[in-house]
Amino acid sequence: MMQLRFVAVLAVMMVGGLMAGCAATPNPGTESDKALLRSQVQAVIADFKREDPTIQRFFETAEAYVVFPEVVTGALIVGGAHGDGEVYQKGQLIGYADVSQGSFGAQIGGQKYAEVIFFQNEGALVDFKYGTLEFDARATAIAASRGAAEAANYRRGVIIFTLPQGGLMAQAAVGGQKFRFLPVSKNASPFEVIQKP
Repeated sequence: MMQLRFVAVLAVMMVGGLMAGCAATPNPGTESDKALLRSQVQAVIADFKREDPTIQRFFETAEAYVVFPEVVTGALIVGGAHGDGEVYQKGQLIGYADVSQGSFGAQIGGQKYAEVIFFQNEGALVDFKYGTLEFDARATAIAASRGAAEAANYRRGVIIFTLPQGGLMAQAAVGGQKFRFLPVSKNASPFEVIQKP
């Protein structure tokens, strides 16, 4: 009984820590932190393409995409997740983002996975930038595997792929994920970044 109570307290503290790690806006950190994130993002993109070469079409044709190289989850009744990433539009870095998620219910375990979200059009990207994109409880991600992206289609302008990196949970649940965006230029608003020259 004492051990179960200890595990419950530990899980709540871990989830609280994950959620508390979210500031008012994403914080990409120092230049060396940004360089590390960039190398992690590039490595994960290569991992997705190696796992499923058919995902290449989304990287080539999507209006934009965000890559979270590591989303860390923890759960013991109360669950939480957090990850930092980079946002690209037409192949160019336009900003940084973070993802957070909280959930309640019958769950236990922990997991790490990579996540990439493709935006079909500028409207979906704008929703993401202004924080109005949130996946409902029914949202599902496609697990990257050979050929999985071949028949995949956008739903409401977005499509999500995940690549497990270990853990105890059977799959990455993306329902309830919330996002925040920070443009590369500190003086630019999210709307200014998407304007055509």
